[in-house]
Amino acid sequence: MRPVTRLVNPIQSTLMSANGRLAQTTRWMSGVATTEAQEVLFQKNLGVRNIILNRQKKLNALNLPMVQAMLPKVQAWEKSDLAKIILLKSSGGKGFCAGGDVKTVVDLVDAKDESAATFFEVEYQLDHSIATLNKPFVALMDGITMGGGVGLSVHAPFRIATEKTLFAMPETAIGFLPDVGGSFFLPRLDGELGTYLGLTGFRLKAVDVLYAGIATHFVPSSRLEDLEKRLSEIENPTHDIVNTAIEEFSAELDQEPNFSMGGEVRAAIDRCFKYDTVEEIIGALEKEDSAWGASTLKLLNKMSPTSLKVTLQQLRNGASLSIGQSFKMEFHLVQKFFEGHDFKEGVNSTLVTRTPPNWNPPDLAAVDQAKIRQEYFDTASKIHLNLLSTKDFKQYPHRKFVLPSEEEIKRVVTGEAPDVGNYALSRDEVVEYFLKDRRSKQGVKQKVTEVLDRKTRILGKGDSKNLKWSY
Repeated sequence: MRPVTRLVNPIQSTLMSANGRLAQTTRWMSGVATTEAQEVLFQKNLGVRNIILNRQKKLNALNLPMVQAMLPKVQAWEKSDLAKIILLKSSGGKGFCAGGDVKTVVDLVDAKDESAATFFEVEYQLDHSIATLNKPFVALMDGITMGGGVGLSVHAPFRIATEKTLFAMPETAIGFLPDVGGSFFLPRLDGELGTYLGLTGFRLKAVDVLYAGIATHFVPSSRLEDLEKRLSEIENPTHDIVNTAIEEFSAELDQEPNFSMGGEVRAAIDRCFKYDTVEEIIGALEKEDSAWGASTLKLLNKMSPTSLKVTLQQLRNGASLSIGQSFKMEFHLVQKFFEGHDFKEGVNSTLVTRTPPNWNPPDLAAVDQAKIRQEYFDTASKIHLNLLSTKDFKQYPHRKFVLPSEEEIKRVVTGEAPDVGNYALSRDEVVEYFLKDRRSKQGVKQKVTEVLDRKTRILGKGDSKNLKWSY
């Protein structure tokens, strides 16, 4: 028996679609999850408290009910003596967390609903709470990690990448800014790597996420289940104990690819993205006679010109701000993007019409830098962000769990590190210094070697050979 086909006229279809979107937005803003409140799961595993993102069909993209559910749990577990470790993961699929529900935000902005900012307010409060927790927090970045997923993970003391990790901050492609604390963590990556990632939205994969300083560990996904069991068995976990436990499951990196953003590519990134105007960055890229330079120009030419200029200023400001100040600046900027053209245009063209966006202004020359500073940075916004923790810092307190930064390596080579002594170290001695300092952490040898190859030259001969840092 053939099914009966129900015909719906175009006007009726449009009304049904509009009513459906209105109902969805109402549920979203009321804090009622659209899937029986199961978009986030909470589980106990002895001393571990699990947060499980469970919106697989949407690549675990965040909506308001999800962040509203997570925030009080994190706050309660911070105070609980029974909760020893907080672990964040997804329920599976391709995405750890692919971002936030920006389409609903745009719908609310179009309706002139001032509650559009609520999602970002609660999201930033959650991200800042994770950043300032006293208890160990472990994020398993096993899959696509973008936007909102970055905010949930990158400020935690332990961020675990796997062979499935795909990291990016692609906001300039939708006429927005790299938020969720991007103002803080991107400028604190080595050299101009954070500027490059923030402006271009370039995607880092797998072990690259570790070498970039975004992940603290690289663990094959096949070992994650055993790692979770190991963490649950720790009776009195300190951050150092948790770090050691994760390292037991880390991949042996000798067979993994080298850092794709190292070597000549990394030198070009620092050379081109050191400037304080987008025009100068474009000019430097145009002088690069390389496939990387051409592909980077192609990426930037797709982005919102307004977003590029705001983002560069945002990152330069963030380099000297505390983490709390960074979130407050971003919340201010979000409201400014609500008032502009490109955020709504970028989201609709990317997620609805699937057509190239029509940016306004259409090119960099038409975006006045002085006007950007006045309208986006110097003019007050309606709502101010109230953070739920008074803790603050200008450098991550647990950065010793990441691979050595380029600045740390420089200080050892130049003798500025306090425990090096008044003599120059050889190349092998620098590597050994960091292997000892990081307790033979996987990836240390590869990271230090890459930096030494790129930033030092050898002076002297025989036993008197030592390193000279190249500025």
